[in-house]
Amino acid sequence: MSSDPIINGNSTISPRSSVPSSTQPMKQRIDLMGLDRGESEALVSAWGLKPFHGRNLFKWIHKHTVLDFDAMSDLSKAVRGRLQREAQITIPRAVAEEPSADGTIKWVLQLADGQRVETVFIPEEGRSTLCVSSQVGCALECRFCATARQGFNRNLSSSEIIGQLWYAKHRLGRTPTNIVMMGMGEPLANFEAVVRAMNVMQDDFAYMLAKQRVTLSTSGIVPNIQRLAKVSDVSLAVSLHAPDNALRDQLVPINRKYPLEQLIPACRAYLRGEKRRRITWEYVMLDNVNDSDRHAKALIRLLEGTPSKVNLIPFNPFPNSGFASSPKERIDAFRMRLIRSGLVATTRKTRGDEIAAACGQLIGRVQDRSRRHISISVDGLARAR
Repeated sequence: MSSDPIINGNSTISPRSSVPSSTQPMKQRIDLMGLDRGESEALVSAWGLKPFHGRNLFKWIHKHTVLDFDAMSDLSKAVRGRLQREAQITIPRAVAEEPSADGTIKWVLQLADGQRVETVFIPEEGRSTLCVSSQVGCALECRFCATARQGFNRNLSSSEIIGQLWYAKHRLGRTPTNIVMMGMGEPLANFEAVVRAMNVMQDDFAYMLAKQRVTLSTSGIVPNIQRLAKVSDVSLAVSLHAPDNALRDQLVPINRKYPLEQLIPACRAYLRGEKRRRITWEYVMLDNVNDSDRHAKALIRLLEGTPSKVNLIPFNPFPNSGFASSPKERIDAFRMRLIRSGLVATTRKTRGDEIAAACGQLIGRVQDRSRRHISISVDGLARAR
C-alpha cells in the first residue's frame, strides 16, 4: 500500500496554496474533486483557456491521483497559478483503517464537517470490489440494517462520493475492478450527486470502469429508477428481501410507497431489452421470516419474465436487531429451489464481519437529524422534516 495522502489532519487540500491574511475576505475556492470532465473543461474555458487544459487537470486528479498543482507538468504556469489561487481538491481524512483476516479493509473516513462514513474494500481472486457510501446514515429504516438504526444526517456531495474511490486508489496503488454503491445510504435518494460521481468512475480519463463494473443498489425508489434509465447504464441491484408486499412492507418500508407492482416493471424497463443484462436481487436470509419453501416459490413467481440474478445474503447480526440468520442448510435449500426453477442464484460469502464491514453493518458516526420523519421526493433527495 502507498502512504496515506492525509498527513496533516486536514480533509481539504489546497496544493501549495498560501494562507490568506485574516484581514482579507476569504474567497470561496472551487472544489475540483466533485467536477466531472465536462465541468472541468467548462471551468478552464470560462478562464479563456482551451478545454483540453480542463481535461488534463481532470486526468491528473483522478487517473494519477495527484494533488499538487505544481506537479501537473502539462498545465501552463499561468493555469497552475490560477488553480493555486482559486481552486482546491477536497479528499476525506481516514480516521481508522480496519483490516480483516480475509483481506477486507474498512476505512472510516471523516468529512469536512466532522461527519463520518465507512468505505469497504473487498479483495477476491481475479477481482476487487469497493463498497461506496452515498449518504451520512440512511433514512429508509430497513429493519435488518444497522446503518438504518443510526438515523440520517445528510446526502454526500459528488466530491465526497468520488473522494472515497480516490482515497482507495491512492491507498492501494490501484483502482478496484468493481464499484458497488451499497455503503451507507440509499443512492437513489441522492440522485444528482451519485450520477455525477458514477460518471467520473466510468470516464476514460479517470477510473475507466465499464458499465458492468459499477453497480447501484437501491431499496426501490421507483421514479428514480426510471430517471436513472435515461441518464446512466450502470448495473442495477435491488434490495428485495421479500417476495410479497405484506412482508416487504415490514422489512423494507419504502415498499409501502412503491410496492412490487410498480417496482418490478420499472426494473424490467431499466434493462432496455438488453438480453445479456440482469437485475441483481439482494435477498437477506432471515431465520423463520422469509426463508421457507413457500417464500421461495413466491419469489420464483414474482421474478418470472425478468432477467434476474438472486443474491442470497446470510444475515449479519448486530446488537438488538431482533433477527437471526437462516441456517446454512435452509439457505442451500432455498438457493437450489430457485436454481431448479431456472433462476441464477448465488449465496454471498460473508466478508469482513469481524470488523463490522459486512452487508448492512456500516454505521459511521451519524448526528441523527431525521427524527424518523423523512420525505423522499421525486427530485431524488432525502429531506428531514
